[in-house]
Amino acid sequence: MSDDTLLHSQFDGVSDYVAALDAVCASAQHTLNIFEKDYDNIGFNSEARFETLRHFLLANSNNRLNLLAHNPQPLIRYCPRIMILLREFGHGMFIYQTPQSLQHVTEPFAVADNAHFVRRYHFDDTRGILAKNDPEGARLLNSRFQEMWASSHSCASGTTLGL
Repeated sequence: MSDDTLLHSQFDGVSDYVAALDAVCASAQHTLNIFEKDYDNIGFNSEARFETLRHFLLANSNNRLNLLAHNPQPLIRYCPRIMILLREFGHGMFIYQTPQSLQHVTEPFAVADNAHFVRRYHFDDTRGILAKNDPEGARLLNSRFQEMWASSHSCASGTTLGL
């Protein structure tokens, strides 16, 4: 099997989802777009995820990590490693919050470049799919992400404001 063979894998369970997210994050070469409800308890404060994302952002100053959430507070408050990345790579990493008008979107997903993705069927469902080398599926999810991103607003900064 070559490295560019289309592969879809079903998963069921939080640990499988975390592993699939790790795989997608590790496969990113240029852009990593992630949409979640609140990023709570899915590995975003783990040392391994921190190192993977840090390596991705260090690889090229043009690399982009875009995190989109309905509720970014768990990510901002309880994931200090993500906030360290935001402070260190504020030029290539962004955290946005969806507006009320998009709160009906309930299917979390992550897309690496235009090739790999992971998606769950619903926030409350631990089942989903991991896709490798699926440019058509990745393109559709990236398009959905960009539409949501355009309506959303920045909600976290790597700098501290004030006196």
